Formats: sequence, structure tokens, C-alpha cells
Amino acid sequence: MKHSTTPRTRRGRGPAHRVGRTLALVLPVVLVLSGTLAVTRVNWSGSPSDSVLAASEASSAVVSTRASSRAPQDVLRDRLLLELQEKNPGVALTHLQQAVNGRPSLARHCASIARALGRAAVRVYGPSRAQSFARPVCDTSFASGVSARHG
Repeated sequence: MKHSTTPRTRRGRGPAHRVGRTLALVLPVVLVLSGTLAVTRVNWSGSPSDSVLAASEASSAVVSTRASSRAPQDVLRDRLLLELQEKNPGVALTHLQQAVNGRPSLARHCASIARALGRAAVRVYGPSRAQSFARPVCDTSFASGVSARHG
């Protein structure tokens, strides 16, 4: 019986193994951070305005820390949601349009970001006032976010 003289390759040590190992290390951290953000957004006090402010203060520190490792559209969405709470939906929508104009690769995410802004506007301002901020940024996605949250 003749044995092969070629060296045997180790299975599981290629790029897929490295990616899997990286995910195994990073995924729990991401899940813990997202769970922490979810808990900060829950209204534990019973007062609707207090929880929004507490969540925005807590999330702004985490967002700035994690911004470098996240997708650009996620960073933009989080920044605009914070801006919506601190200023108003009109300012956030203007900055969304400017971001899409300045970076066309964000255009495919524009509708989902605008819908998220619409849902957040209803939480902060109520359905009638939130609808008053609607404008044709990314078609009518902001308005559909308002109506989805309200309905």
C-alpha cells in the first residue's frame, strides 16, 4: 500500500473558521450592548418624557463609542433619532436628505431610516404633531412610519 507524501491540510482552519471565531467573540458583546439600549428605552418611571431623555443620554454615549464599528446607515439612523429627540423631526429629515445627497450609497437605506424617524416622531410628539413634520424625503417613508406607528 502506497502512502501519499503530500501533507494533509487541517480542516476548519481556513477563512471560514476565522470568521466563525470572530463572530463567536463579537456577537455576545453586540447582544449585550443592544439589550442594554433596549432596557434604557423602557419607561420604568411611568412618566413618558423622563424615559426618552434618559434613553437619549445613555444611548448617545454608547452610540459614539460603537460608531466606528457599525455600518454607516446604522450610525446615521441612530444620530438622526437622537437629533429628532433633541431638536425636532424636521431637522432630522433635512439632515437625512443632506446625508443622502452627500453620500449616494445611503440612498437605498433612506426609506427605512425615514420610516424609523416617523415611528420615533409619533412616540415623542404624538400622531398629529408628528404628521405635521412630514415632507417628501425618500418619497413618503416618514409619513408611512407615522401612520404605521399610529395605526
